[in-house]
Amino acid sequence: MTAAELFVKCLEAEGVEVIFGLPGEENLDLLDALSRSPIRFVTVRHEQGAAFMADVYGRLTGRAGVCLATLGPGATNLATGIGDANLDHAPLVAITGQAGLERVHKESHQYVNIVEAFAPLTKWNARVQRASAVAEIVHHAFRTAQAEKPGACHIELPEDVAGETAEGAPLASRRARRPSPDRPSLRAAAQAIDRARHPIILAGNGVIRGAATKELIAFAEKTSIPVANTFMAKGAIPADHELSLLSIGLQARDFVSCGFDAADLIITVGYDQVEYAPYHWNPAGDKAIVHIDFTDAETDAAYQPEVEVVSDVREALELLRGEVTQAHDRGYPARLRQAILSDLERGADDAAVPMKPARVLRDLRRALGRHDLVISDVGAHKLLVARLYPAYEPNTVLISNGFAAMGIALPGAIAAKLVRPERRVVAVTGDGAFLMNVQELETAVRLGVAFVSLVFRDQGYGLIRWKQLRQFGNTYGIEFGNPDLVKLAEAFGAKGYRVEKADDLARILAEALAQPLPTVIDVPIDYSEGIVHSDHGEIICPT
Repeated sequence: MTAAELFVKCLEAEGVEVIFGLPGEENLDLLDALSRSPIRFVTVRHEQGAAFMADVYGRLTGRAGVCLATLGPGATNLATGIGDANLDHAPLVAITGQAGLERVHKESHQYVNIVEAFAPLTKWNARVQRASAVAEIVHHAFRTAQAEKPGACHIELPEDVAGETAEGAPLASRRARRPSPDRPSLRAAAQAIDRARHPIILAGNGVIRGAATKELIAFAEKTSIPVANTFMAKGAIPADHELSLLSIGLQARDFVSCGFDAADLIITVGYDQVEYAPYHWNPAGDKAIVHIDFTDAETDAAYQPEVEVVSDVREALELLRGEVTQAHDRGYPARLRQAILSDLERGADDAAVPMKPARVLRDLRRALGRHDLVISDVGAHKLLVARLYPAYEPNTVLISNGFAAMGIALPGAIAAKLVRPERRVVAVTGDGAFLMNVQELETAVRLGVAFVSLVFRDQGYGLIRWKQLRQFGNTYGIEFGNPDLVKLAEAFGAKGYRVEKADDLARILAEALAQPLPTVIDVPIDYSEGIVHSDHGEIICPT
């Protein structure tokens, strides 16, 4: 067999079911081998879309999503999605073709050193320089991508190596057991928690990656400690749980910030600093911190834990629950939760058009079940989805908040629907982000995957407008125009809707969600009321 055929057998051994990508001259041998494999190849319209699909696939399944491109511009087009997976800690393996080894040492058509280019964007990446190395390289890439903290890996397969004769077999794919927590560390953590008067839990995406949501809830209930989640940990505790303080992660002051101001101990669980830097919630660097995660704490002046429990997060929470002895007062957390919920209701009944984001997201929440999926793009609407849209189960609201790359929602929704075909999927996106990967509507129509793209249309880059107004009192360089989004959807073979009355949105959502094809809903949006309460006055914390 050829090296390309062995490569595909290795992918099969790693459990790969689908590859998102584009064909190219330098990956012809690999595509030929895939044509005889049970692995499904999904042809996309832009390599960035392929990488975003692999990114979301990895986040939803815990197994590395795979994307494929050719050399040069094909490979560099993957970069944004690869970077997103790496900083969002989603397992991904990117495969790129390359020129033959006989010309990689000199100036050559379409040749750039992609291994060097991808080094800062990946956990690990390598060039296959001989056929005998294929099995080891493929296995190492998948093992590394899926290990905590997961991220992106890259394999480059030059066209001449792909056609070489190869011997050998795939290496066995086995997942190593995550380590158990150190017992002295557990006892020290329990003692710190018992001593605290006003502890608070900051739950990060590692709780969801580690399938530790039940253990987190059980621990919070035993100790009566409230839980705030990062954007990417929405659903780690149900939004309607009495101990949930919902999401934290805005760089502006919000009511949930009051809980961190009052806290004398922060218990971080599966927390990724890349989402929400510690200086936002510990500006003086004086908070006591208990760190519970798969890996050691990242060095940060505002993040100096007094105790670190480095182990499998689920087991750590389960064992720690047996070590703590104190149940804390629920009075202040209950008052704080009520203040948060009351603030989030502002604008939810507003019938104006352009619509208030709170009204749009309330109607969307009512249209979907607790287990249906929302994929948020990046922009002003992302902050509002994080604040206003309740999540009740893990991995039902996906937000990119590490790399925070615009354009992820539409291709991400395709991957989400392929992974969870039994669930309804909605991509919530701004008009800026929607046009960045709108070409993948053709991919969705061709695949026959049905989901809704809910487009917040404000004719500009709304998040930058908000920040400019807060900082300078004026705006510059953020306005743009749009095509007719309904006609654009129809041109791709999808179905388009336009909201002209606020009271029509609920009906349109119900109709769109029932369609057997992709749909686009154009919603004129009004961000003038800002993102948080502090846009219009000082937040007064509950006492």
